[in-house]
Amino acid sequence: MAEAPAWPEGTRRVAAWLAERGHAETPVLLDDAARTAQQAADALGVALGQIAKSIIFRRLPDDAAVLVITSGDRRVDERKVQAIVCSTGQTLGRADAPFVKSRTGFSIGGVAPVAHAGDCVTLIDRELFRFQEIWAAAGHPHAVFRLAPDQLAQLTQAPVVDVVVEVAA
Repeated sequence: MAEAPAWPEGTRRVAAWLAERGHAETPVLLDDAARTAQQAADALGVALGQIAKSIIFRRLPDDAAVLVITSGDRRVDERKVQAIVCSTGQTLGRADAPFVKSRTGFSIGGVAPVAHAGDCVTLIDRELFRFQEIWAAAGHPHAVFRLAPDQLAQLTQAPVVDVVVEVAA
């Protein structure tokens, strides 16, 4: 784990944002990149579901960034997201790397749920609340931070909703 001076710019921004809001946990730099939820879970030795993955969509035609934070072991149901965040005539589209970087300030694989460069419509999937402790990206593919799902909801002020594909029983 590296000390704060060695943190990448995005991680420093996330750490400062969290500190300003009284969040006690600081980001951790992993030895290897954790661009996927599975890589992060493996590096941290936690369940895949404990990884809070950040998925960005592009709302059309107003070009708004839509951030969905969900459990690493779940898949986002775009129809559910669209039903929540889109008005008549709007749809969801894929967000490419330049769009994600311009709207969040982070590269894909390191998108934090907080400290974005611009506004994002944010949703938190309720499946994260299966866990007492979760881990989220901290602005870089090697950086993560720990928090509880209720802390995520408080920090983001985002609604907690059902936006994942149903899991077969």
